[in-house]
Amino acid sequence: MNLFQLAVKNISGSAFRSWMVALCALLIASFALGTTLILRGAETSLRLAIERLGADIVVVPQGSETRVESALLMGTTTRVWMPAGTLDQVAAVPGVATVSPQLYLSTLVDAACCSVSDMFMIAYDPATDFTIEPWLEEKLGHGLHLGQAVGGTYIFVPEGEQNIQLYGYHITLMGNMEPTGTALDASMFLTFETAHDIARISQTMAEQPLEIPPDSVSAVMVRLEPGADPDATALEIMHAVPDVTPIASLDLFRAYRNQMSGLRTAVVAMMGITLFLSVGLIGLVFSMAANERRRELGVLRAMGATRGFVFQSLLTEAGLLALAGGLAGIGLAVLAIYLFRQLIITSLNLPFLLPEVPTLLVQVLAGLAVALISVTVAALFPAYRISRLDPSIAMRE
Repeated sequence: MNLFQLAVKNISGSAFRSWMVALCALLIASFALGTTLILRGAETSLRLAIERLGADIVVVPQGSETRVESALLMGTTTRVWMPAGTLDQVAAVPGVATVSPQLYLSTLVDAACCSVSDMFMIAYDPATDFTIEPWLEEKLGHGLHLGQAVGGTYIFVPEGEQNIQLYGYHITLMGNMEPTGTALDASMFLTFETAHDIARISQTMAEQPLEIPPDSVSAVMVRLEPGADPDATALEIMHAVPDVTPIASLDLFRAYRNQMSGLRTAVVAMMGITLFLSVGLIGLVFSMAANERRRELGVLRAMGATRGFVFQSLLTEAGLLALAGGLAGIGLAVLAIYLFRQLIITSLNLPFLLPEVPTLLVQVLAGLAVALISVTVAALFPAYRISRLDPSIAMRE
């Protein structure tokens, strides 16, 4: 009988003990993988959102920072305005290389004139834009024309339709951008010309017209000159331009970063407690099992089995239980996150993006390794102690 056969025989011979150890491994693996996926998914979403915006500094009306960040990340539609003249004032600040305005708009809620309910729309100026235009040139070979738009990964033309209807205006969807896990995935990007044309048509075609205040913008995207310091330039903008708040890209979504930092601390603490309790319980179960099997192991030793064979058989048993429980825990964690992704986003108020398959496989292997190591460490001392017993003493007890 080899090590594997002996380990399987011992596992099947004590179902309750085996289930307990496998359950602990399941808890460890599912908790480790689940929390890692959520935290890494949120971090990836924040990074991709900043990259999608493509600006070194975002200038918004004073007091609207939280609303703008919430709109860009969580899809909370907002309308903020500042004078279009702000653009020239920001451009005159030393260190600023390029500026481009944006308008933040939204569709109506459950209106017959709109194919999509309460959708965030971002209008940009193609003449100065450095965020959307490069993507359009790469993917489409040209910019957007009047009546055209690109959408996030979740924007699509309704079934049976050829266009997306907004405020009674028919938009041609030219393509979809890569996912970010944020509200940008459910947003539409269009030019200033198209936005103002929608506002004009909506006066007669929509249940409620789209209002865009004249000579107004919602935000100014800033690209700095090479070597310019974002924080110092943001401070210069704050002093030079009244009633605005400049946000350096590294400071974007600071509230969400702080929230994620607090969540990470809580998760690490909970993971530590879970590991400690699970390892302690597994060690106790294996100690009890080793005591119950003294005679059996003594017979094995008397029949010629070495101490190393007995030790390895117990660790093989622990490894098989950890592998079974760990695989079940990993499958459960991935399934739960996939099915309840939206609930997780809503509950934690954080963006989330599932990783690519290669990254997911690495995280799965890491979660499985944590389960295997934890169970093996817990079984190590009981296995070593029982393997060192003298056969004659073990058989008499």
